[in-house]
Amino acid sequence: MKLIDSHCHLDMIDLSAFDGKMDNLIASCLQELDFLLNVSVNLSSFPQILQTARRADQIQASVGIHPCYDREEETTVAELSKLARENSDKVVAIGECGLDYHMNRGVCPRNEHFLWQRERFRTHIRAAIDLRLPLIIHTRDAIVDTLAIMREEQADKAGGVMHCYVENWEYAKQAMEMNFMISFSGIVSFKNARVVHDVARRVPDNRLLIETDSPYLAPVPYRGKPNQPTYVRHVAQALAELRNTEVDHIIQITHDNYQRLFSGA
Repeated sequence: MKLIDSHCHLDMIDLSAFDGKMDNLIASCLQELDFLLNVSVNLSSFPQILQTARRADQIQASVGIHPCYDREEETTVAELSKLARENSDKVVAIGECGLDYHMNRGVCPRNEHFLWQRERFRTHIRAAIDLRLPLIIHTRDAIVDTLAIMREEQADKAGGVMHCYVENWEYAKQAMEMNFMISFSGIVSFKNARVVHDVARRVPDNRLLIETDSPYLAPVPYRGKPNQPTYVRHVAQALAELRNTEVDHIIQITHDNYQRLFSGA
């Protein structure tokens, strides 16, 4: 059984360590991974996301707009649905989408910046429900509003994953009650990530996913360096230690969960 990386950005990875060739990066990944999900962050780069995913059967893609991208790049349910349906051989999820208040901490939540983020998030949820595809949700310094919108828009009808989870157990429970999995990145390997460690010990096996978020958030022992999908092994190892189990068990359950979520199996 090989690993999976449920969230990476292959097209953002520096290829200098791979002789400047995407094919070399992919070949390296496929030596250790069964599946990679190449995640969209905006629609202007979606064609490249798709092109990269089509280089190997094991690479899948999502379509969506990250909340940190400017409001000028907007979308509609119809547009997201069209892109997903036209590329259904590769697109298995909607996102990453959600809310990110980090760069605007201290700003009133009623600020116009947050209003358009929230509307964009609602659009993605509605598209996911329309398509019957899972959501990839990004939330940073915005978990209360994120969960509230998920409830209001009935995101449980789509389900999905809370990517790169860093919030507490109470919020994780609320997300899981809405049919969402909890995914851990390299942060789970950081010694000072106590809140993440607590949640990582408690998430049920059938709700657990692993990811790299490459090229960001490299796990120990690569912390502070560029990340890549093969480093997901260190995320699995950190989870195994926290959960007092074997790394092969983490690999097996996250592999099974990935297939169930993104293939409907």
